[in-house]
Amino acid sequence: MKLTIFAATGRIGALVVDQALAAGHDVTAVVRNPGRVPADVHTVAADLSAPDAAVLESAVSGADAVISGLGPRRLADAGITAPGTRAIVAAMKAAGVRRLVVVSAAPVGTVASPGRPNPPRYDPGDGFFMRHLLSPMIKTIVRRHYADLAVMEDVLRESGLDWTVVRPPRLTNGPRTGRYRTAFGQNLRGGTYVSRADVADLMLATLDRAESIGQSIGVAQRGRL
Repeated sequence: MKLTIFAATGRIGALVVDQALAAGHDVTAVVRNPGRVPADVHTVAADLSAPDAAVLESAVSGADAVISGLGPRRLADAGITAPGTRAIVAAMKAAGVRRLVVVSAAPVGTVASPGRPNPPRYDPGDGFFMRHLLSPMIKTIVRRHYADLAVMEDVLRESGLDWTVVRPPRLTNGPRTGRYRTAFGQNLRGGTYVSRADVADLMLATLDRAESIGQSIGVAQRGRL
């Protein structure tokens, strides 16, 4: 499969690139700094905070699918995901590419946005501790980031593309295990963490799952902390 991967040097994007290459996919990595990508990977230099439409269209042209690991490296960078994703969507439409898989976050299903002003108060997969203690605390600390992700999901719902959103909880640097739980449209009960490597694994596996189109997917490691 021919894949275009955005934020390909990020903590999830780099793992998607590695796993995609190992699986034999043809990869185009879209990055701000091509020098951070292995020399044998085709790269396109692009800054999604100031996107060049022609460059992005060229990057996705001919792709079977696009994967985006776009997100802020620091809390201070919150606000880049929605506009960056909007630019990716525009490029895909211009190039006639339909399949898109992006990473979001577990709490976003209960975050209000212009396109979804009245989300459910609780995620159906969250237990008492997550609903009443952990999730409200997390959303307070990273409010701007989650608001940005919620708008990003609005962009996808309005895009007309064949999109899928992966919503992980707390991310770790653990290994790729392939042993994780998933659920459409909700989080996982007791699912407090998952490795970035397993998120990358799921994003690639989702490409061939037609039932995932137009869906959010909750993911979490098996077992509990």
